[in-house]
Amino acid sequence: MEEKKQILERYIPLAKSTAKMFGHHCEIVIHDLTNPQASVIFTINSHVTGREVGQSFDHLVTTVLQSKDFKEDHLAGYTFVTEDQRTIRSSTTLIRDFNQKVIGAFCINFDVETLLQMQQFMNTFLPTPVLVEEKEEKEEKPSPEIKNVEEIVDGLINQIIQNSAHPAMKRHEKVELIRFMDKKGIFSMKGSIDKVADSLGISKVTVYSYLDEIKNKSR
Repeated sequence: MEEKKQILERYIPLAKSTAKMFGHHCEIVIHDLTNPQASVIFTINSHVTGREVGQSFDHLVTTVLQSKDFKEDHLAGYTFVTEDQRTIRSSTTLIRDFNQKVIGAFCINFDVETLLQMQQFMNTFLPTPVLVEEKEEKEEKPSPEIKNVEEIVDGLINQIIQNSAHPAMKRHEKVELIRFMDKKGIFSMKGSIDKVADSLGISKVTVYSYLDEIKNKSR
């Protein structure tokens, strides 16, 4: 565990230099994915999205790993909108240990709201260019690295349960564990219900009943 911590800490100077390079609107977040429930271990310019040390990941499974453009352990240029309706352009790169196991993530979040407002302002005064249709050969995009993604999600499931499960685990604790995984998009991955059920020593039916209970309480 100490070795993994040292690997992740080596990215802190890179985070600081990147933030200084791109300025106040650029936030860098480093995640320790061996501790998914509190994965954020470093942030700089955290005012961009409000990320704080001790928080968990948000977009890793649902946006990054499930994107058709995710390959070679990274996804660049995806966007999301904050609660106060600002557009953030992001990049996420996974970090592996010497055994090629995913242990972390290096995330860059850039607030592009001001740039979008400038673009809208310029579009008001500049003429719209005439678009000329050109025939382009259709290129088949490479399929997602399905096996790689499944291994990463399996690792997250194992770490989440390993960090929280215990022999005397009560029902409400299992429900809260499943609530966390549902919130993080774990169950959007094919086969995740079976893996979680096996790891917790419960049936698939029980997992589904817990998920129904969680959804009913959130209404």
